[in-house]
Amino acid sequence: MKVLFIASALSLVGSCANIRHSQKIEILKDNIVFEDPQTVIKYSHTITPDELSVHVFTLASQNFEGRETGKAGFQKASKFLKDFYMDNGISSPLGTDNYYQRIPKSHFSKDSPSTQNIVAFIEGSEFPEEVIIISGHLDHLGVTEDGIFYGADDNASGSAALMEIAQAFSLAKEAGHGPKRSLLFLHLTAEESGLLGSSYYVKNPIYALENTVANLNIDMIGRIDKIHEEKQIDDYIYIIGADRISTELHYISEAANSQFTHLKLDYRYNEENESNRFYYRSDHYNFASRNIPIIFYFNGEHEDYHQPTDTAEKINFPLLQKRTQLIFSTAWYLANSKERLKVDKI
Repeated sequence: MKVLFIASALSLVGSCANIRHSQKIEILKDNIVFEDPQTVIKYSHTITPDELSVHVFTLASQNFEGRETGKAGFQKASKFLKDFYMDNGISSPLGTDNYYQRIPKSHFSKDSPSTQNIVAFIEGSEFPEEVIIISGHLDHLGVTEDGIFYGADDNASGSAALMEIAQAFSLAKEAGHGPKRSLLFLHLTAEESGLLGSSYYVKNPIYALENTVANLNIDMIGRIDKIHEEKQIDDYIYIIGADRISTELHYISEAANSQFTHLKLDYRYNEENESNRFYYRSDHYNFASRNIPIIFYFNGEHEDYHQPTDTAEKINFPLLQKRTQLIFSTAWYLANSKERLKVDKI
C-alpha cells in the first residue's frame, strides 16, 4: 500500500509538472509575434533567385577550382566575398578592409596552406554587444584526378544565402529598420577537413561567446534529396538542433515559417539517436558544444553529394530563395526581439 501511495503521489507530481511545462510552451508560442511583418516581407523580397544564381554560378565555377581550403581557388573565392561585402557597404568586424580572420598553420596539419574565415558585420542599434552569427562553410574538395569538385550545393548554396541575407539586413538598416542586435556573417574554412574553421572561431572568437545569442548555420540548401524526390515534395527544409539548447528557438523558427515561407519543416534528422548524426557534422556543432543555441539548415544528401557532378545548373533557385527567406526571417526575430533568446536546456 505504501509503495502504491508513493507511486501515485509521484505520478500526480509528474502530471502537474507536465501541465506546467505545457503551459510554459503555450506562453512561449503566444509571445512570438513579429512586429511590423510587412517590413520583414519587404526585405526578404530583396533575396531573389537571380541574385542567388549569380553567386552560386560564380562560387561553383571552374575559376574557383573547387575551393579547397587554402588553395588558389579558395583564395579567389575569399576575395570574391570580401569584394561583395565592401561593394555593399557591409563592414568588417576586424576594421577597415580586413575581412579575413587568419588561422595559423598550427591549427591544421603540417602541410596545410594558410587559410582564413571570411567575416562581415552589421552592428546592432540597441544591444550591439549581443551577436547573432549566421554561418556557412566556403570550402569544398578542390581538384583530384576525377576532376573539379564544384560544390554548388555543398556549399556554394549556403554561401550565396549568407550573402543575400547580409545584403537584405544592410538595406533594412540603411532605411532605418534595425537590427537591434548585431549580426556576424561568418564564411568558414576547412569544414570538409573536420569543422576546423569553426573550431578555430570558438577558440578565438571575435565577439565573446557569452554574448553570442545564437548560430544559424547553412550547409547545402539548394537541392532536393532522394526521400523527398520520391514523394515529389520539394517545398521542405531539414531543421536540426533548434530545440536542443533553447526551446524558444524552435518556436521562433516555427513562427517564422508559419508567417512567411510555409515550407515543410522536416525534423527526422533531429532525433537524438539519428544514425547519420548530422547534428555533429557541420560547423554549428562547435557552437552547440559551447551551449550556444543553433539551427542547422540542410536539404539532405543526393546522388551528387561529394561528387564532381555537384554543379550549379542543378540548383533549384526558387527553392533556395524560399529557404534563404526562412533563415532571414528567423534571424530578423532574433535580432529585433525585446528580450534575448533564452537558453533552457544546458
